[in-house]
Amino acid sequence: MKNKLPHFLFFLITLSQVIYSQTNCINGFAGEYPCNNLDLMANIPISVLANTSGNPEGSDVWGWTDPMDNKEYAIVATTNSTAFVDISDPINPVFLGRLDTSAGTNFWRDVKVYNDHAFIVADNVGPHGMQVFDLKRLRNVTSPQTFTADAIFNGVNSCHNIVINETIGVAYLVGCNTFGGGPHFIDISNPLNPLSLGGYAAEGYTHDAQVITYNGPDPDYTGREILIGSNETKVVILDVTDKNNVIKIKDVDYPQIGYTHQGWFTDDQRYFILGDETDEQNYGINTRTIIFDFLDLDNPTQSSTYFGNSSAIDHNGYVLGNEFYLASYRAGLRLLDISNIQSPTNPMTEIAYFDTYPDNDGTAFNGAWSVYPYFSSGNIVISDIERGLFVVRKNQTLSVKEETADAGYSLSPNPTNASAQVKASQNQIINSIEIYNNLGQIVYSNAYINNNNFTLPTQNYTSGLYLVRINNKVIEKLVIK
Repeated sequence: MKNKLPHFLFFLITLSQVIYSQTNCINGFAGEYPCNNLDLMANIPISVLANTSGNPEGSDVWGWTDPMDNKEYAIVATTNSTAFVDISDPINPVFLGRLDTSAGTNFWRDVKVYNDHAFIVADNVGPHGMQVFDLKRLRNVTSPQTFTADAIFNGVNSCHNIVINETIGVAYLVGCNTFGGGPHFIDISNPLNPLSLGGYAAEGYTHDAQVITYNGPDPDYTGREILIGSNETKVVILDVTDKNNVIKIKDVDYPQIGYTHQGWFTDDQRYFILGDETDEQNYGINTRTIIFDFLDLDNPTQSSTYFGNSSAIDHNGYVLGNEFYLASYRAGLRLLDISNIQSPTNPMTEIAYFDTYPDNDGTAFNGAWSVYPYFSSGNIVISDIERGLFVVRKNQTLSVKEETADAGYSLSPNPTNASAQVKASQNQIINSIEIYNNLGQIVYSNAYINNNNFTLPTQNYTSGLYLVRINNKVIEKLVIK
């Protein structure tokens, strides 16, 4: 019993930081958030994730699955720090702490993962370098901590972004103060001892990139390491296999260039899906996604163009199978079916969305910054500039079921839209009940029940997640619909 109370209090502290928890998308809304086919599991605000330096806002997000126990963690970049959140129980995420910036505050912080380590860069902050953090340290955290980096690579100051080719253990830092902003190659095969492998400046500033060991349809480059750079006014294709002899394969542009921002390959490495960050502002068009056919890397062509339903600005997008997950600022996360991507006229179809910026879908830099869709559980994490971390899932992929509590108590129905009943098994008595809301506040307490069943007085409770504590030792989650 001595170990249960601190854990319970820590759970309540964590729960009090979650604004929404398991709010299903019903009639187009999950709480205040417009949605379609995506349910809200939880939202942790930026005020919890970041420290208080400057004007805290969210930026990038990535994920890590612990190979030891398959626990899932969201890694959330902010203006002043990087936060770590255990989302293994997505309706009860646990904020574990943060790694503060090693220089100033900024609007651009980016993180990727390799070999159970997080690699973090920041832009426009002075001598920040690349922070390295051993994610295995999260395994034994019992209360929120302020962490220190395990290593810092000081061969750069500011960098806009970082991408990693995990098959060979090389990080590509782009938009840095080195090599004219072109890619800076770092050997991270030993994560705590990063080594510079040089860089490439001939194509100018690279804002973002994807680097792969190529296994696509062009046999000329099979097994080669290929970098696709989003270089402000063009897409650049480089063979970076030999870091001392980088070979430019081709560059490609497209109509109505605003700012060539970020792109991602389809899984078969044939099509490259690109977002331009300022074309909506510059040309008064709806959200535009440009699709290139890279059947022949020496002769790439624009295959098709997809236009969204609003004028929101698209930011970061990632492919998983036949789906494209697009963080689209004020329009939130848009989930697109790309199974018809070869079509010149109808390459993608929107099948779901979760709008983290409910005010409007206008053309401005607010709302969803990025998304990480690669957890095997189906958890999807979204980083929002103003509202922090969102955990969402496809409709009906997670629900609270009636279950028997520890020590012989049951709680049903659950979820409920009225009242629920606690029942004790044979030889058990319900002595006391406490109910906590999602702010960690006691909303009901009765210490004189002394019966084997009890009806909870929840008929007039607002919808949301509640904790029911039985006999001061058994904790059950109750969802009010």
